[in-house]
Amino acid sequence: MSGKYIYMALGVLLGVLCALVNPFLFLFLFFLYVLVLIKIKMFKPVYIFIIFLLSFVFFLKGEWAEANNQSKLSSSKTIFYFEYISDPMIDGDLLKVQGKDSQSNEKVLLRYQIKSEEEKNVLQNQSFYGSLCKVTGELERPSIAKNPNGFDYRKYLASKGVFWIVNLSQYPLENCNPLKSTPTISIKQLRFIGIRYLDNHFPTEIAGLAAALIFGDSHILEPEVLSDYQRTGIVHLLAISGLHVSLFIGMIFLIGIRCGLSRQFMSNFLLVLLPIYVILTGSSPSVIRSALMISLILIADKWKHQLKLITLDAISLAFIMYLFIVPLVILDIGFQLSFLVSFAIILAAPKILQGYKGNLAKLVATSVTAQLSAIPLLLYHYFQISLIGILANLLYIPLFSFVYLPVVYVLFFIQLMFAATPRLLINIIEKIIKLSNQLMDLLANLPFTNFTPGRPHILILSFYIILISIIFFIWERRSYPNKKIHLFWLGVSLLVIQPAWNWLNPYGEVTMIDVGQGDSILIHLPHGKGNYIIDTGGSLNFLEEDWKMKSKPFEVGRDVVVPFLKGKGITQIDKLILTHGDMDHIGGAASILSSLKVKQILMPSVTDPSETEQLIAKEAQRQGIPVIKVSSGDQWHQGENDFYVLSPKKNFTGERNRGSIAFVATIGGVSWFFGGDLDQEGEEKIIKQHPHLKIDVLKAGHHGSKTSSSESFINQIQPKVSLISVGEHNRFGHPHQEVLQRLAAVHTKIYRTDQQGAITYIFYRGKGTFSTYLP
Repeated sequence: MSGKYIYMALGVLLGVLCALVNPFLFLFLFFLYVLVLIKIKMFKPVYIFIIFLLSFVFFLKGEWAEANNQSKLSSSKTIFYFEYISDPMIDGDLLKVQGKDSQSNEKVLLRYQIKSEEEKNVLQNQSFYGSLCKVTGELERPSIAKNPNGFDYRKYLASKGVFWIVNLSQYPLENCNPLKSTPTISIKQLRFIGIRYLDNHFPTEIAGLAAALIFGDSHILEPEVLSDYQRTGIVHLLAISGLHVSLFIGMIFLIGIRCGLSRQFMSNFLLVLLPIYVILTGSSPSVIRSALMISLILIADKWKHQLKLITLDAISLAFIMYLFIVPLVILDIGFQLSFLVSFAIILAAPKILQGYKGNLAKLVATSVTAQLSAIPLLLYHYFQISLIGILANLLYIPLFSFVYLPVVYVLFFIQLMFAATPRLLINIIEKIIKLSNQLMDLLANLPFTNFTPGRPHILILSFYIILISIIFFIWERRSYPNKKIHLFWLGVSLLVIQPAWNWLNPYGEVTMIDVGQGDSILIHLPHGKGNYIIDTGGSLNFLEEDWKMKSKPFEVGRDVVVPFLKGKGITQIDKLILTHGDMDHIGGAASILSSLKVKQILMPSVTDPSETEQLIAKEAQRQGIPVIKVSSGDQWHQGENDFYVLSPKKNFTGERNRGSIAFVATIGGVSWFFGGDLDQEGEEKIIKQHPHLKIDVLKAGHHGSKTSSSESFINQIQPKVSLISVGEHNRFGHPHQEVLQRLAAVHTKIYRTDQQGAITYIFYRGKGTFSTYLP
């Protein structure tokens, strides 16, 4: 059986995916896979039977997991008895912690609004483990994705068995009774104490890195530093991976042998230590994978005469065991990347890596192997890959392996043993970390370091997988003719496929993005002939005391609009049209300017621009982006699409909403009216100047407020479709009932972002259809 467990792992994978993702697609792929094993690999009937049996068992296991992955709690329940099962996460004045309901045994996420700075300090250093607490609160469903490519928090939590958020109305540790201690609780408490100890005794740079490498917790790291790790493609170094686990276990094994303990004793000791280490480091997929593999190798070493296990067998069996215990983990991106990259490196090692001499060449080949294998997953989940990742890995893998990892352990143990660490040593390490962070920030901000083609269609994703497989096939052949030339052009193809499709795509779209209580609309013309953004949404952030401030507050431009655009492969905006100066329309512009290339900004020609408009104009000047003040009479054309500005008049003075840019456009064979927050007086002026104006699609002014969409305006333009961008349960009562009645009176079809999420009009050669993201 040696070397054949990987075929079983593939059969198991297809069985689980058949149950959890798409039964028809993966059933077809399974039978195709079996056909390959029979016709090409010449597998014996007994092996085919085992693969069939395992796949069917895991299909049933997946079905069972999905059927049982649902809530048992009543939505009206307000009193709970919870055992806290995770470290508390505190960001500003918000505490989040997972708990398990003692009656239903169901996990929930608890949130608590901290009342004072003193209370926050107490909670930060308070372990939540080992208590059963009576709390009161209201159940709330987690938020869902309301835009394409948006993060679906509800689906994410559901994959981890969490279906409700409990908003606590009281101090979370007010009515608690101690529980009987268990080994798991004791280890989790030890982990919490260790992380807090690091945070309290070391500078932020050292504490954040040490917490990540020793305990698998990256929450202490500064958000900007963590972002740089992600953008340079080396964030995996912060996760405790197989390398970290192997180094740690190897160090313990070597110490034991040097102390005179037998190999058999140390093997048994490590088999006991590994589960403890998994819990102590946060039980991430990469740690569990590594621990399972090492455990299997240790067991095989003990029974070497009865059991032969190569590394490929170990990871295959670890994959099968992990999926059997937690089938839903297949949906976890950490699990997917950890196993995929590890499989690729293990498979590449015998034929590819051995062809290179010298550690540097092998490190480059390993890094390329890891980056290549991860491309399909990175594009699907994050829409982009780092082009600087290979260079960054070459610089930072040795730094982490031979400097950071041993140093943080040494510092931690010195502090524990002597209650103090030499200041000179602290200063040196802190200086090294700061310099490496500065270099990483420089690499992350280099131009053209991120390739952002967008989320590929399933067919293109399949083509990526086939192409990467061909690259590996050619790479491992030592006598392949014209090997370097073919590999070069195949590598170039990886960077061309999706952008080429984006350019060739004959379909255009107009999408009203759901940005909550605000406006943001994308106009994407076919064949990449134009990308226009009308407003950017925006969040109102009030000044808070320092202790209440979030480390990275939610910002609509960065967290909604930019991911939406990047998911479509849009990294350049030809025209950024900012209709007027209100924050809910232009507050996200700063994130657009910092994340995407903007060729031109249009603003209303007003004599008194808002402070935000002035800041945007300054940033545009710094980046060399032309800012054009538009007024009635301005126009532009792009192919068959025409755009005419109707308002405001030049150098407008007056109320800000009335000075909104209002324009009509012919896009996709229909006429559109975009008017920002234009009020009724502004609308009346437009219909007086254009008495024959008719519109197919109206973007309702001011989020459906009764101050806009006057009866005379609606009756004249006679829209067939009306789009209302409005926040769910907003405090303004938008859209107002009067507006809905006016629109209903002319038989217009109404679409609302609060009810239907993003609203998209897809068109092709003058014809198109509307669709909504939510049913």
